[in-house]
Amino acid sequence: MTGVRTPVPPYRLPGDEVVRAFRTDPERGLSADEAAARLAREGPNELPAARGRGLVARFLLQFNSPLIYVLLVSAAVTALLGEHVDALVILGVVIVNAVVGFAQEARAERALTALAALSRTTAAVVRDGALRRVPAAELVAGDLVELEAGDKVPADLRLLRTRELAVDESALTGESAPVAKDPAAAPAAAAPADRTGMAFSGTLATRGRGTGVVVATGAGTELGGIHRLMNATHAVRTPLTRKIDRFGRVVTVAILALAALTFAIGVLRGRGAAEMLTAAVALAVGAIPEGLPAIVTITLALGVARMVRRGAIVRHLPAVETLGSTTVICTDKTGTLTRNEMTVTAATAGGSDYILTGTGYAPSGTVERDGRRIDPAAHPALRETLLAGRGCNDARLVRDEDGAWRVVGDPTEGALLTSAAKAGLDRVPPRTSALPFTAERRYSATLHADGTVYVKGPVERILELCDDAAGPDGAPVPLDRTAVTARAEAYGEQALRVLAFARARTPASGLDGLPRLTFLGLQAMFDPPRPDAARAVATCHDAGVLVKMITGDHAATARAVGARVGLHGDVMTGADLEGDVSPERIQATTVFARVSPEQKLRLVQAHQSAGHVIAMTGDGVNDAPALKQADIGVAMGRTGTDAAKESADMVLTGDDFASIEKAVEEGRGVFDNLVKFIVWALPSNIGLGLVLVAAIVAGTDLPILPLQVLWLNMTAVLVLGLPFAVEPRDEHIMRRPPRDPALPLLTRAMTVRILAVSAILLTGSFALQHWERAHGASPETARTIVVDVFALTLLTYLFNCLSLDRPVLWRGVRRNPWVGVSALAIVAIQMLYTYVPAMNAVFDSAPLSATAWLRIAAVAAASYLLVEILKRLQRPRHAAPTGRA
Repeated sequence: MTGVRTPVPPYRLPGDEVVRAFRTDPERGLSADEAAARLAREGPNELPAARGRGLVARFLLQFNSPLIYVLLVSAAVTALLGEHVDALVILGVVIVNAVVGFAQEARAERALTALAALSRTTAAVVRDGALRRVPAAELVAGDLVELEAGDKVPADLRLLRTRELAVDESALTGESAPVAKDPAAAPAAAAPADRTGMAFSGTLATRGRGTGVVVATGAGTELGGIHRLMNATHAVRTPLTRKIDRFGRVVTVAILALAALTFAIGVLRGRGAAEMLTAAVALAVGAIPEGLPAIVTITLALGVARMVRRGAIVRHLPAVETLGSTTVICTDKTGTLTRNEMTVTAATAGGSDYILTGTGYAPSGTVERDGRRIDPAAHPALRETLLAGRGCNDARLVRDEDGAWRVVGDPTEGALLTSAAKAGLDRVPPRTSALPFTAERRYSATLHADGTVYVKGPVERILELCDDAAGPDGAPVPLDRTAVTARAEAYGEQALRVLAFARARTPASGLDGLPRLTFLGLQAMFDPPRPDAARAVATCHDAGVLVKMITGDHAATARAVGARVGLHGDVMTGADLEGDVSPERIQATTVFARVSPEQKLRLVQAHQSAGHVIAMTGDGVNDAPALKQADIGVAMGRTGTDAAKESADMVLTGDDFASIEKAVEEGRGVFDNLVKFIVWALPSNIGLGLVLVAAIVAGTDLPILPLQVLWLNMTAVLVLGLPFAVEPRDEHIMRRPPRDPALPLLTRAMTVRILAVSAILLTGSFALQHWERAHGASPETARTIVVDVFALTLLTYLFNCLSLDRPVLWRGVRRNPWVGVSALAIVAIQMLYTYVPAMNAVFDSAPLSATAWLRIAAVAAASYLLVEILKRLQRPRHAAPTGRA
């Protein structure tokens, strides 16, 4: 690996000085022996490989949660106390949770591997005066590399010679249009996007040819700098993992404190230490929500499955929810908000303006004037303008197997082919000669077999070459340079790229001594927004999610694209960010242009420091550090680079911004379902702990045994908890603001309900147990009452929690059939538990009378009514329904 070997960066030096500095030959290149020696000394032209986690490490990371630690410790203590069945059940829950998470992440990695392009890159290099192709990894500083259209630039090159060379640098700089290259040195302050004498590793030559000296390889390239920046960036833990971890820590402390209190009370009341240790462990087992990790994992995994159907691959389960908690989406422009396909949208010819419909490279669309479709054949000046774009052209349009059209060559020339095809102009007389575009000439020209010369280039240059113009009927008329310039400037204010076209007749001698030209017209092109981008941005705004566009493109282009998709306001450039910019101005700006990779990273960090949850989208190498820093990085699957995909938490197979809006909706639904489950499940654990504490304080027999606690947690909790994993999203989910990242997992209203239901479980089960014992029932019957009180109360409470702010009783069953299935299943399971002799023998249960069931049902009904009353009291007046408390 090597970096720059000159005191002055190569882009600032003339080509001959670079050749001398790198001890090479501008015609013969290095010798094979010298190249081999440098390769041995410097190492291969490769970026350092990212160290991935092994299978064992990835599996063990599934246990990295405070709640899992509590369960593992509980299983160990339970086993030490001789309760091996209980310990195995707890351990089984933990392992199932880990296997589900591990399997999902492995499936995501396989999907990403299938998306990656696994072809080896080669380079055309001159050694010992001969041109040969070698693996790009064998290039060394000083090698002489030849580039032509379609080549991937294999290392950082200082260009010595170019012929109409243009390079697509969008993956590195974010610049959407290919950059014309020439060997001239650049000033010291030039940003990478403005160093026209350089060709950077990882970019793509789209037009022409060039020769350059390798000045940096591997980690020493601009690409390597971004790679180092990405490795120095630490991945941010998601809001869900942070909240679950905090929740787990609170539960851990509460369980330990309650167990210690129980042990102390029992010992003070004269009970033996061994007995109280057993009771404390039973309390811990009852209070730990064993089903929570499994339901969280299942809910996230089902969310992942739905995301796949909506065009997204999720690498880590919590990422599904993180988009739902996002407050700011920092999105790339090229390929995300736009199609990354240049399209001619307007033309001016013969004094008239025309509109061309259709987007992308598909040759489908119409030509209109004054809102009416016209036949271009009846408008000679327009016809000739489009024909000139077709003839003075080196690109090709091809159709893939899936029917999509793409361009081979310069995207700008591809747009000219498409505009001609929309007018039915797919052929021109054969070309006999051509003049390529050069920085000195500033135009390109082609001579055709019928003697016609077509010329295209910048407006001001073409006007210099013209004496007259084509009138509406095609006949020559005086050229109004002022009107043409004004029209071109008007297009430019709309961020349209404008090319001018002209023609002439010349002798068969060729293009030497180009004659004076006849001006034909203008074609204005644009990288159009994706069809659903504006709607998706508006939906995000309705949902209270800020959308920020961060692009390496020019400010005028960024402003125009932003306005078209609903992102209005001031535009801030990378140069502005280098100055003294207040955090308030950064927060208020929605469009950032000409931004470097380091500045993208700083923008993400600036928004995070203000308390925002950031989703960063991107597809280029230049996006990778910011993708890794963001709370959730979202890479594009079709156009995204491998570096972007490896840095992201989620990869969208459909590259447009609308996919992100769908992901936000899906993430909110997943989080809602998780919160509903937690609000529903916790009263069981709290109630079990309180019942055990109350029995110890009162000096009575334990109202429920450890194995019966596990029965409840592994049947009632899991069977009744599963419907939450498939609960449909609330219809108003994208009409409410995002969650405040600073808020805890459970709000005050939710906590009140949890404690209210826990109190009912405590009083109902404790009272019924004493009622049965006072009327001569056996301990087994009294404990069966307690288990069935918990099961039926959790069943009625399930209907409370299908919506956290309004009643949905039967509507909840209709919209989620699994609610009814789970309700029937829990009733059947509890009947088996209560009446089957084998179950009675294993779990110390006993059959119940009909009157006992009536008393149990009364407790469950009272719980349902109390929660609905609390909902009514807690819901603000005139508040729109949200599906959340």
